[in-house]
Amino acid sequence: MSGLRVTFACGPYDRMEALARGIVRPDGIDLRYIAIQSPPEIFARMLKTRSFDVSEMSLAHYMVTRIRDRLPYIAIPVFPSRVFRHGYIFINRNAGIATPKDLEGRRVGVQEYRQTAAVWIRGILAQEYGVDLDSIDWIEGGVNVPRGADAEMDLRPTGPLSLSLIPGDATLNAMLEAGEIDAYLGARRPEALDSGRNVARLFPDYRAAEAAFYRKTRMHPIMHTVVIREDLHAAEPWIADSLYRACTASRDWALEQMQYSGAQRLMLPWMYQQIAEMMEIFDGDPWPYGVTANRHALEAFAGFLAEQRFIDAAPPVDTLFTPVSEKG
Repeated sequence: MSGLRVTFACGPYDRMEALARGIVRPDGIDLRYIAIQSPPEIFARMLKTRSFDVSEMSLAHYMVTRIRDRLPYIAIPVFPSRVFRHGYIFINRNAGIATPKDLEGRRVGVQEYRQTAAVWIRGILAQEYGVDLDSIDWIEGGVNVPRGADAEMDLRPTGPLSLSLIPGDATLNAMLEAGEIDAYLGARRPEALDSGRNVARLFPDYRAAEAAFYRKTRMHPIMHTVVIREDLHAAEPWIADSLYRACTASRDWALEQMQYSGAQRLMLPWMYQQIAEMMEIFDGDPWPYGVTANRHALEAFAGFLAEQRFIDAAPPVDTLFTPVSEKG
């Protein structure tokens, strides 16, 4: 008997490989996994044209629009993308910026103010380093290629904000290299970091800063979650648990595969040493799913959204995710 046909758009991640290849199959579901490299493409197609039954989704966009009661999707607590972000704050070498506090009163670029990466970075700067975010002039635009405004996707805080858009043919990368902005933060690396002369990271030893941040806070910043069409979930509520268990099994398969020592799976010369370091830092659980294991990070992020005035107050995070059998 064939299962319920479900389309699932997500990145070509190792933790989803077993699902994509059919090695892991969700109970009762005939899954068509659609691998798309660009997360913004997935988000836009899901939000604008409802192109998929299930998809990867920006955590910021999901939380803000769900809380504002404008989103016909419900999330399951699967988090396909997580990235530490200390290494994604870039400065012009000539701007006189040596510490996070030096960002105050400056012109700081951001690809999209509502971007999950930007919310995390601003939250960390305020929480860990005492940066006054309201003192900053935010400059929004494309990083390495021009980006136009997108009224359907752009979310704005409800309170006052010093934000201006760069011309449609300009890039933050070129402006940072030229000193027209003092810093840039976000999910994309500016090309001038490698090809220019004037761009550097605020945290040169960002890996040490990120490891210290994790050891202090136990937070590995969550970028994306997985959402289901609300009408589909209402009609077939069991699919949330089926997908959650399948995503968990796929993640576990990936962790097992990367540790196989007979032949190295990835082109990383010191991969096994890095795996051992990862397991030590994360206490053997480097990529947890479920609300319970991620409650502190989800609550912190919801708090950042409130502090940055995207939402009035942070709701209980359990209300943002459909219940599932959290195992592993």
